[in-house]
Amino acid sequence: MNNEEFKQEVIACLDALNSGGTILYPTDTIWGIGCDATRADAVSKIYKIKKRMSRKSLIVLLDSPNKLSLYVEEIPLITWDLLKSITTPLTIIYPKGRNLAHNVLGEDGSVAIRIADHEFCREMIRQSGRPVVSTSANLSGDANPHSYHDINPSIMEQVDHTVGLYHDAISSVRPSRIIKLYENGEFNVIRP
Repeated sequence: MNNEEFKQEVIACLDALNSGGTILYPTDTIWGIGCDATRADAVSKIYKIKKRMSRKSLIVLLDSPNKLSLYVEEIPLITWDLLKSITTPLTIIYPKGRNLAHNVLGEDGSVAIRIADHEFCREMIRQSGRPVVSTSANLSGDANPHSYHDINPSIMEQVDHTVGLYHDAISSVRPSRIIKLYENGEFNVIRP
């Protein structure tokens, strides 16, 4: 991969995201299906592609912890300790989300956010200036694909753009650790 290919792929993703489209892209955990997390119409497309019930919330990716305050009403103090001490991919469920599409949030208004640790993801999110949805590139109930080549063809046909880089890179195929924070400062490990 050269620098020009990288730039062109970021631009192609931004075009899809800005038009309310969906993308198939590499993340720091697995290949994901994504869209602009502030657009309910785009989020609805992801539920349709995955054949997933819209009651299940989705993970949102940010490029920096400095942006958490834009999308979380109150950030519990423990957040900063968790982000510093856990070095593997970590999704934190915050009690109250804001400035996001309603169908990204949990039924209780919570929001699941991960700070992306993949060079392509971070750059795409940084340039878009908005958070991006990240959900595994599989149909609801199916196993996560072990590589790009294992992604169900029906998903590839339905997204608006597929990133053409990293196809031969095998991802960890390990979803992120998930920790739910509560307003009182307590937390619960949802997925170790």
